[in-house]
Amino acid sequence: MIDQLASMDLNELKAIKKQVDKAIDSFETRRKKSALEALEAVAKEQGFTLSELLDAASSTSQKSRGTAAQKFANPHNPDETWSGRGRKPGWFIEAIDAGKSLDDLSI
Repeated sequence: MIDQLASMDLNELKAIKKQVDKAIDSFETRRKKSALEALEAVAKEQGFTLSELLDAASSTSQKSRGTAAQKFANPHNPDETWSGRGRKPGWFIEAIDAGKSLDDLSI
């Protein structure tokens, strides 16, 4: 088959690519439909609808952790703070690299 592809021109290859992309999309759609049907059957066995379970899952996962207390401040600009969660801000990294300790940056 590789030999056949090598002998085709660009338009023929693009046409084949479109057909393959369409087949992949169709395959994924069928798999998703099958998975959805299986999930609906399991939910029904448990006495629920799938949307009831999804609504319950989204309402519990949307509970916020709240805002975290700020733990560190930029020594050059105290208005810039960081809670210690998430990505370290540039000023924090620079201060640590410059020899500051966590205690030096603590609020």
